[in-house]
Amino acid sequence: MNFKSRFYIILAGIFIASLVSSNLIFQKFFTWTPFGLYTFEISVGILPYPITFLVTDLISEFYGRKKADQVVIAGLVSSLFVMGIIFVADLVNSTSWSPVQNETFHTVFGLYGPAVFASMTAYLTAQFIDIRIFHFWKRITKGKALWLRNNGSTIISQLVDTAAVLFLLCVTGVIEWSRFTSLLENGFLFKVIIAILDTPIIYGVVYLLKGKMEIAPYQEGLAYEGS
Repeated sequence: MNFKSRFYIILAGIFIASLVSSNLIFQKFFTWTPFGLYTFEISVGILPYPITFLVTDLISEFYGRKKADQVVIAGLVSSLFVMGIIFVADLVNSTSWSPVQNETFHTVFGLYGPAVFASMTAYLTAQFIDIRIFHFWKRITKGKALWLRNNGSTIISQLVDTAAVLFLLCVTGVIEWSRFTSLLENGFLFKVIIAILDTPIIYGVVYLLKGKMEIAPYQEGLAYEGS
């Protein structure tokens, strides 16, 4: 297996781990006030989730749209598989000496089903939008302005994702409608900040891998002309 294939497997692994973990831990919320300027009230699930968009941007850059779509589908299958395992685990009764009793387990994981439904619906929509906008800007700029397609695709898709998942969580009764606006504002703003911060990361990875891997062509049949 060559380096390019190994790197794709690593990226896919990070993508799936980030996606599944964000769905597992989403019920805990925390506050964060960077530099005393603004107070975020957000789910801890939002911490690993933006990594998925960074990974699909890297896969899109190095491997093309088809490979990016494949890892998105793999993430969906993995999440549904985990949902099935948790559903069965929630059904079986705990022993009297189990460190985690039925009630505790159900409190933490009982909403995983509706959460995954909401998350996966928003996830598929946002990820496919992200990948297509990324490649749209890559064609328009002829492979240049990596920062534009990285941020442009991620910011738009994160708005779609945040709005969609909150809407579905409200509809399914996981969270109250009164929290929709504040959570949308907090979640989207946080994701925009992360999208901007990950720009140096994607540039750093592209720079480090220069000479080891070729950039995927910005248009089928054409060669990449720089970034």
